[in-house]
Amino acid sequence: MANKESVGTVVVAGAANLGVAIAKVIAGTISGSSAMLSEAAHSFADTVTEGLLFTALLHGDQPPDARHPLGYGRAVYVWALLASVATFVCGAAFSVFDGIRTLVRGEQLGNPLASYLVLAFSFLLEGVSLLRGLRQTRGEAERSGVPLVHHLRRTPDTTVKAVVFEDSAALVGLALAAVGLLGAQLTGSNVWDGVASLAIGALLGAVAFELGRSNISMLVGQSLPEGMRLQLVRDLEALDDVEAVLDLAAVMQGPQEVLVAAKVNFRDAATAVQIEARCEQAERRLRARYPQIKRVYLDPTPGSAGPASAGPGSAEPDSAGPGSTEPDSAGAGSAQADSTEPDSAQPGGAGPGSAQADSTEPDSAQPGGAGPGSTEPGTAEPDSAQPGGAGPDSSQPGGAGPGSSQPGGAGPGSAEPGGRRPDDATA
Repeated sequence: MANKESVGTVVVAGAANLGVAIAKVIAGTISGSSAMLSEAAHSFADTVTEGLLFTALLHGDQPPDARHPLGYGRAVYVWALLASVATFVCGAAFSVFDGIRTLVRGEQLGNPLASYLVLAFSFLLEGVSLLRGLRQTRGEAERSGVPLVHHLRRTPDTTVKAVVFEDSAALVGLALAAVGLLGAQLTGSNVWDGVASLAIGALLGAVAFELGRSNISMLVGQSLPEGMRLQLVRDLEALDDVEAVLDLAAVMQGPQEVLVAAKVNFRDAATAVQIEARCEQAERRLRARYPQIKRVYLDPTPGSAGPASAGPGSAEPDSAGPGSTEPDSAGAGSAQADSTEPDSAQPGGAGPGSAQADSTEPDSAQPGGAGPGSTEPGTAEPDSAQPGGAGPDSSQPGGAGPGSSQPGGAGPGSAEPGGRRPDDATA
C-alpha cells in the first residue's frame, strides 16, 4: 500500500486548495482585483496538482509483474512531473498573462473587504496544509539524520516535496496579493495589482521549475546521498570473506524503494557456499540499516587481475638471447644440432666459431678457401685490388669475390677455371 502519511498529506492539501480556490474566485470577482484572480488560478493549479500527486501515489504502489520486474515506483515521478507542468501552465502562465493585461488595460477596483476576508481564510487553510507537510518531512529528515533543508532538496518523495513547496508559495502569494490589493486601494493605481500578479506568476514558475527538475532527476536514476552510500560500503567491507567493495550503486526506484548493486572482491580462498552465505548476510545487514532498500545484488569480482608479464628467459619465437634454444637463433656460442656439414671442418673451412647449419658449401673445404678475415694463402677480401683481380662476379683467374673457395677463386656465380660452371653436365 502507498505511504499512508504521504497520501494523507496530499489529500489534506488538495481539499484546502479546492476550498481556497472557490473563495478566491468569488472575492476576485467582487473586488475586481487582478492579484486575487491570479491567486484563484494558483489555487486551482494546486488542486489539479494534488489530484495528479494522488494518482502518482496509487500508480507507484502497484506490485512488480513480468513486464515491470522492478515495480512501478518510478511512475510516481511521471505523474509528479505532470503536476509540475500543471503548476506552470495553470498557475504561472495565467498569473503573468493577467498581470500584463491589468498593466496594459487597467481595471475597475471594487470593494476590497471581501478580498481581505478571503485572504485571511486562505492563509489559515494553507498554513494547516503546510504544517502537515512539514511535520512529515521533519520526521523523515530526523530518521535520515540530515537537516530539514537538505532533506527537502534530496528527498525521493517528491509528492510531499510538492505539497511543501506549493503551500509555501501559496502563503507568499497571499502576502503578495494583499500588498497589491492594499497598494491599489491606497493609491488608486492598478500598477500595484498588476505587479503583484506578475510576482505571483514568477513565484509559481520557480516552484514548477524546481519540482520538474527534481522529478526528472528521479526518473533518470538518482543515487542515495553520498554519506549513506559510503555507509553501505563500510557495512559490506565489514563482512567476513570480503576484501574490498570495488563499486557500489544505490539508486532510488521510488519514494520508499532503493536498489543496491555492488561489485565485491571476496578473498580467493572463500568457497562458493561461503560467498552465498555472505551475500545473504549482506542483504540482511543493508536492509536493517535502511529499510527502504528492497533489492540487493552483489557481483563477486576479482580485485586486480592483469595479464602476466613476460619475465627474463621467456622463450619467444625468433628470440636470440643468451641461452636461447629456438631454431635459427644465432647467439654467441650457441651449439645447434647438425650445425655443421661433414666437410665443414676441413682446413681453411669457415670463419671463427661458426657452427651454423649450411654455413659452408661442400666445396668450401678446398685448400686455400677461407671465410671472412682469413689470412690463409690465396684468399682475398671482397673488391681487393689483387693483381689481375676482379670485382664480384668476375670470371677471370685470380679474381676473388666474397666467399670464394677455389684457388684464386671467383665470387658467387663465377665460372671455375677452364670456363665450366660447377653444375655443367659436360665431362
